[in-house]
Amino acid sequence: MLSIYKLTDGLPKHEMFGLTSQLRRAAVSVPANIAEGFKKRTPADKAKFYNISQGSLEECRYYLILIHDLQYAETTQLQDEVDRVARILDAYLKAMLEGFATSR
Repeated sequence: MLSIYKLTDGLPKHEMFGLTSQLRRAAVSVPANIAEGFKKRTPADKAKFYNISQGSLEECRYYLILIHDLQYAETTQLQDEVDRVARILDAYLKAMLEGFATSR
């Protein structure tokens, strides 16, 4: 999260209300939805919020690619971080749903 804020601080000022705000919003949404989903009682409710988090993570991935393509900044390391978080979230969601299915 802090890495995203540091990156966006260096983006062109004309991107302040476009790319900068969109990337920050998506980045904040990832852990916020994980936290909200964590407190939900049913696996379906939890999965809903984790899936929203996955969507926000993919949005971050796209914005990082765009920033790189526009030559605003080097984003390879952040893209790698997004990949790691995506794998962790995918594995957690899968394990949670499998655990629910076998406990029935």
